[in-house]
Amino acid sequence: MSTYKGRFAPSPTGRLHRGSLAAALASWLDARAHGGVWVVRIEDIDPPRDVPGAAEDILRVLTRLGMTSDEPVRYQSRMDGLYEAALEKLRTAGRLYGCACSRTEIRECALALGLAPNVYPGTCRRGTNGRPVRMLRFLTDDQPVTFTDRWCGPFTQNVERECGDFVVKRADGLWAYQLAVVADDIDQGVTDIVRGADLLDNTPRQIMLTKALGGAPARYMHVPLVLNDRGEKLSKQQGAVPLTDDLMDELERAFTHLGFPRIGADTPEAFLKAAVPLWAERFRD
Repeated sequence: MSTYKGRFAPSPTGRLHRGSLAAALASWLDARAHGGVWVVRIEDIDPPRDVPGAAEDILRVLTRLGMTSDEPVRYQSRMDGLYEAALEKLRTAGRLYGCACSRTEIRECALALGLAPNVYPGTCRRGTNGRPVRMLRFLTDDQPVTFTDRWCGPFTQNVERECGDFVVKRADGLWAYQLAVVADDIDQGVTDIVRGADLLDNTPRQIMLTKALGGAPARYMHVPLVLNDRGEKLSKQQGAVPLTDDLMDELERAFTHLGFPRIGADTPEAFLKAAVPLWAERFRD
């Protein structure tokens, strides 16, 4: 697959931890197993959550591990023009509208209609009745989105019923994750997305948005999450500690988490060289 292009897109909300390393390693190995290109994108579109110096630290650790971007690293904070253009495409296509609802109003209305509290009930689809617009939403439809995940298998979701019209520009004026990630994936020509299983149910929204923007949906692989002692996703928000200085042990831990045997290499270069054919034997399709 000479056209393969994968990416690793961390948020700079803290240093690299074991959960993010597992996703980075899986993404890098899949790209190399397919003879493809692998890029790094820093998803720094939420300044209140970004930690100063975290992006630089993540890139330094990836370099020490032997996983460097094949193209210049992209920073989402510098891509406003791309996201504005995406909004204009949605507006022209009639798939964008303003919403005046607060979170409390959405929750109360959803519960009154028998919906899950996080499902937007479409209150402002036909206008805000003069109330000021707080955010912009993508107009979904009632057609189920189905795809086959390379790890998890077939997955189907009716976005309108299970999520509702989702936000593409936030009430605080910041870009929503769904819009930014899709616009960048289209613009960068990403063909394959390998990431954590916590994002599996985001994928139908992103496929729907990709098609609305004229892009071709990527192939997806959602790998198992690294969990903490309480069985929760290992994340910076849950207090995940950064990687230890023993990066060889960290690589081995990540690889065994993904279902492979320990390699026992002495350097990252030797480890990655041995790991690529093992990954290719299982996942090169």
